[in-house]
Amino acid sequence: MKSYDDLLSKAYSELPELMQGDDRFTIEKVKGHLEGSKTVISNLKQIAKGLNRDPEHLLKYLLRETASAGKFRGDSAIFAAKIGAGTFNKKIKKYASEFVICSECGKPDSTLDVERGGISYLKCQACGVKKPVKSIK
Repeated sequence: MKSYDDLLSKAYSELPELMQGDDRFTIEKVKGHLEGSKTVISNLKQIAKGLNRDPEHLLKYLLRETASAGKFRGDSAIFAAKIGAGTFNKKIKKYASEFVICSECGKPDSTLDVERGGISYLKCQACGVKKPVKSIK
């Protein structure tokens, strides 16, 4: 008969990576496939929801960063180029550091507001900091 510690270690080793640790903010990995010369990301809207951002804003950022054309078709995002999942995951992490995570307290509890004049601000709900962020056109 196995000891409690052995069973506990076995249970922890079988947990998915997202369940381990105490970090409450995780970014979902992209799920997609290639269709000819196009890349289809099937969960971009869910990723944007997890980041608490508008899916169109995230899509515009990724299109600019990958120098590709694209659009949403239903729940999927279509990119007019072959782009690897690793590239998308890096770009989404960069997006989160620029447009989601507060530079002062490091928490993801923020909103993205556009004020008069078209200036975008990241407003932290945790510490109250408000800082301008670059616009995505």
